[in-house]
Amino acid sequence: MKLAIMQPYFLPYIGYFQLIKAVGIFVVYDNVQYEKQSWINRNRYLLDGKDALFSLMLKKDSTYLNINDRYLSDVFDKNKLLNQLSNAYQKAPYFENTMGLFKEVVNCEKINLAEYIHYSIISICTHLGITTKIVRSSKINVDHSLKSQNRVIAICQAYDTKTYINAIGGVNLYSKETFADKGIELKFIKSKAIEYKQFGNEFVPWLSIIDVLMFNSVEKVRLFLQEYELL
Repeated sequence: MKLAIMQPYFLPYIGYFQLIKAVGIFVVYDNVQYEKQSWINRNRYLLDGKDALFSLMLKKDSTYLNINDRYLSDVFDKNKLLNQLSNAYQKAPYFENTMGLFKEVVNCEKINLAEYIHYSIISICTHLGITTKIVRSSKINVDHSLKSQNRVIAICQAYDTKTYINAIGGVNLYSKETFADKGIELKFIKSKAIEYKQFGNEFVPWLSIIDVLMFNSVEKVRLFLQEYELL
């Protein structure tokens, strides 16, 4: 069984979903400290040919809380977010289908940040036909006081995983030798360059999966999900 672990990101770039599809179990790492200015509750979209940010407004709270202890703000305006992307993409070729999905995700009634993003990840995966089992780390029976790769290894052992796949950004964080000593093969996934037409403007890469879906059919996006290499 292949397993991967990533923090919950709101409507992340396609590489996140490539990682999910590449494994049998995907763990949403939700009981780790929330990072301000990260991609957890925000991402990028296309606005007038350039990248711009959209985000989830969070309730003001301690910066030391874990992701699964953070909540959406009581004054978070969902309609404002929907209009923000609707205005930007209303002339995109796959606007209707993608906007319907986006509305479903944004209008999720959950207010806990981890639960809200977990719902969005599952919704996108269902839309793309990704059948990977998705679980939250806070629900796994391991020693959560462990740190870094020791905690990752413990999660792998909980599922008797033989192969752990990590995003390429963690190549300097984990040791293949340490994993091998535990009987686990460590691999890293690296996305290949993906390009598609965006209103005829100069291509802006690695935007939210919403951008990919606005300009490409689901069938084409499923092909994009295979555009990676394992190192």
